[in-house]
Amino acid sequence: MTIGFDDFLKVDIRAATITRAEPFPEARKPAIRLWLDLGEMGERKSSAQITRHYRPDSLVGRQVLCVVNFPPRQIGPFMSEVLVLGVPDAEGEVVLVRPDLDVPNGGRLY
Repeated sequence: MTIGFDDFLKVDIRAATITRAEPFPEARKPAIRLWLDLGEMGERKSSAQITRHYRPDSLVGRQVLCVVNFPPRQIGPFMSEVLVLGVPDAEGEVVLVRPDLDVPNGGRLY
C-alpha cells in the first residue's frame, strides 16, 4: 500500500530527551515509564516495553523519536501521552529510534 506525502505529514514525529525513567511494575507486560522533554511542546509521558535492552537509569539524557499526535492512552495507573518509536531486533525486542546527532527537543521529523 502506498500513501501520499500529505498522509505522511499527518503523523507528527518529534525529537525528545528522556528526563526521567522508572520501572513500571503495574503494566501487564514489562515496561518502563518515561518522561520526555519536547522543548516548546513541554513534557509528555510514555510507557514503553523496552526492558530487554534498556534499564531506566541508562535512558535519562537519551534523545528519541516519538509520535506526539496520537490520543493519550491509559495504561494501568499511568497515562501515556506519546508513542516512543522503536524497531525490532532479530529476536523481536524493541530497539529505540533516535537521531544520529543531538537535535533541538521538539524538532519535527521530515
